[in-house]
Amino acid sequence: MAVNVLGQKRLFGEPLIGVAHFVIFWSFVCYAATFAWNLVRGLFPVLPIPYADETGLVRFFLQVFALAGLAALAVSAARRYLFPPPRLELSGDASLILALIAVVLGTSLAGTLTEDPQTYATLWWAHMLTVLGFLAYLPYSKHLHLLASPLGVFTASLAGDGLPPPSEGAARRDEFTWRQLYNGLACAECGRCDRACPGVASGAALSPKMLMHHLKEVVRNGGDGLLLGAAVKPAEVWGCTTCFSCMERCPVFNEHIPVLIEMRRKLVSAGEVEPRLQEAMMRLTRYGNSFGQSARARAKWSQELSFKVKDARKEPVDCLWITGDYAAFDPRVAPVTRAFARLMAQAGVEFGILNEAEQNSGNDVRRTGEEGLFEVLMEKNVAAIGKAAHRRLITTDPHTYHALRNEYRWSNGHGPVAHYSELLDEWLAAGKLEVRHRLELRATYHDPCYLGRYNGLYDAPRRVLHALGATLVEMPRNRERSFCCGAGGGRIWMEDTGDIKERPAEMRVREAAALGGVSTLVVSCPKDLVMFEDAVKTAGLEGKLEVKDLAQLTASACEGAMG
Repeated sequence: MAVNVLGQKRLFGEPLIGVAHFVIFWSFVCYAATFAWNLVRGLFPVLPIPYADETGLVRFFLQVFALAGLAALAVSAARRYLFPPPRLELSGDASLILALIAVVLGTSLAGTLTEDPQTYATLWWAHMLTVLGFLAYLPYSKHLHLLASPLGVFTASLAGDGLPPPSEGAARRDEFTWRQLYNGLACAECGRCDRACPGVASGAALSPKMLMHHLKEVVRNGGDGLLLGAAVKPAEVWGCTTCFSCMERCPVFNEHIPVLIEMRRKLVSAGEVEPRLQEAMMRLTRYGNSFGQSARARAKWSQELSFKVKDARKEPVDCLWITGDYAAFDPRVAPVTRAFARLMAQAGVEFGILNEAEQNSGNDVRRTGEEGLFEVLMEKNVAAIGKAAHRRLITTDPHTYHALRNEYRWSNGHGPVAHYSELLDEWLAAGKLEVRHRLELRATYHDPCYLGRYNGLYDAPRRVLHALGATLVEMPRNRERSFCCGAGGGRIWMEDTGDIKERPAEMRVREAAALGGVSTLVVSCPKDLVMFEDAVKTAGLEGKLEVKDLAQLTASACEGAMG
């Protein structure tokens, strides 16, 4: 509350309007405080206190804040009407609100400056009529968020994982939680969520801002309160990559993803799932992986190594490696998987895998709305991990990392969970891995959604690149502002929806290629590798930009005896 309501922290992601909004907010707070003071003085004239503007210091601060607020309103108006950002709501409602705030502050300022009683009386009546009209209009305007957003921030989930509590899904008003419905009332319609959304940028049907608007209408309008299938179409629900950008940017802490997952659950329970996604779910149910491969083929990638990878079910290991589906089955990712295995051997780490006992982690399954299948996959993995003697769990897949670290309900012992970038950073710093050939390249790094925004892991991969000798050039959208590759939330198993202009992965590789002298896009997620390699081809950037995994680069720099 202190940081994000009083301090307006999230608004400063857009610096100019962030400062302007901060000034307007505190000008209004100052004004409201003195208005309350005057109200008390007027209602209880026996109190031995003056009116606020009869006190010299208070009068001075009223004038300063009113001037600052009017200047900030001018900046806000210029941005809105002359340089509007994409997805900003240019409504008459917003214009009226700006005008009302300007009149409130303007008449308040003028009243403190005039000495003429008649002028003061005119300003007083204009001020009071505006204030009373504003109060009556506020609950019906877009600025209802002035009243609703503080409670929205206070009741926001501190877990920050974008998951609603288990349910049968929701389509109508009475099936959503009160907090999910409250999102619509708190929404400021600022469009920050839409500007951050990869679905909106690519032309998909989804609009997080309009989702909040539809929630507000469902709350206000009464009737049967049908949301899914009426105001919100299934194509919009499936357009989300669950990248968390909308929730990370929202200044009032609205929770878009839980609402979408609730509706996905309802669609799944009704069997309204597109064919490709349905096929993926069937493969996961039957084989425990999304590729439909035999479970016995999970360790096939290791056959080209010059050493045998331990079976952690049969002998104790230091690190139990949960590879994830793409690292194990996708032939495009297999070289990366082997590179990391060689690095572990070179670092002297005793590691092993679960072989056919490993199942898909269920991270993306859960976000498609298939909670039951997630439970099955989780229980099988928990049982298999519990039987393997190990000191810590490791993975090269951020989606698996998030599920193991934050979502699994452990019924037995397990080691702490680490992403391989953390291990590479640790081993390089400790001298377990020695850089023999410094990388003389200019590279940029892509922050995976489930490693960065979901888990705050930003620095380890960058330290690794620095240790390898690479010159890191940051993309404009980096760290918590990183732009999604488009694969998350089960989207990698689905067809594109809506009028797709350009896929998120293609936009991202163009952003990387636009950096001066950068030849390499570094990733630390198997899905990113697959998505960006395809995007480089479709965007016509072959020969200009190369996609490399962090493990591949580390192996190149730390060539050792392992073949």
